[in-house]
Amino acid sequence: MSPTRRAFIAGLGAAAALPWSGVPAVSAQTGLLPLKTPKIDHLDVIVPNVEATARFYMGVFRTALHAQQFQGGQRYFVLFGDLPANRQVGYVAIGDSRGRPTAIGHFCTSVFDYRANAAAITAAVNAAAEMAGVGGLTGRGTIGGLFTDQDGIEIQFLPAPDTLVTAAMPSKLVEWNKGLVTPTGVDHVLLHVADLERAVRFYRILYGKEATRETSPARVWFVIGDTRLGLEQAPAGQKPRIDHFGVKVAGFDRRVVSDGLTKLGAKLVQSPAEGDTLRFMDTDGNAVELIGT
Repeated sequence: MSPTRRAFIAGLGAAAALPWSGVPAVSAQTGLLPLKTPKIDHLDVIVPNVEATARFYMGVFRTALHAQQFQGGQRYFVLFGDLPANRQVGYVAIGDSRGRPTAIGHFCTSVFDYRANAAAITAAVNAAAEMAGVGGLTGRGTIGGLFTDQDGIEIQFLPAPDTLVTAAMPSKLVEWNKGLVTPTGVDHVLLHVADLERAVRFYRILYGKEATRETSPARVWFVIGDTRLGLEQAPAGQKPRIDHFGVKVAGFDRRVVSDGLTKLGAKLVQSPAEGDTLRFMDTDGNAVELIGT
């Protein structure tokens, strides 16, 4: 990891320790907010050809692949690390878009004691959102269900720690451990939102006070364990969405990996930082960053 990035992450951790959470007192008193979450555990992409996308990501990441039967087809899981006995590992899930636009579908932050407190947490979030004058959560509130925020961006909550879904089994769609880089976990997810300050007020309810703000472009970062959630104003005419996600990977040769990504069919994109960051568009048009550690 570069000294610059190490200093940046250290600064995020210090800022995240600030005592003010930005959560209305009535909700903070419940002890449920901000959410007690260890990290951003996983995210998903929804694509028209799950097998082709799984093959692409296994070409990028030197890792294992799991799969499960889902709605008459296969849902694949590209692991961001070795799978231990307790099945606690980060991953990207690959699901069938079923006619929906191709996109990064949702991100998940698992929550401690969520199985017992799911309904209460939903009620507390929505009460706090009403007090803060922002939209609350909508959607399915059951364990493992998906919610949408005020912009229609999907968030998933699961009991913490998140474990690779028990129905997922090893898949031999492709040979394992042949990719370009070795993943070690989710680094960050960046959301494009309709109203930056309104979104900041909402996400303070979930994750506490923001850690840092950037300019050019204006971005606000929240620290969630050893991961980050970023908010950025959506460009004019663009709907809110998950713009991209970043994956921590072991140190890599930028030229070699760039050449390898091009051969896989990815499109390289100018990164916001050189050296330990490499951004590309996958074969479905979703944006991904590799963050060297």
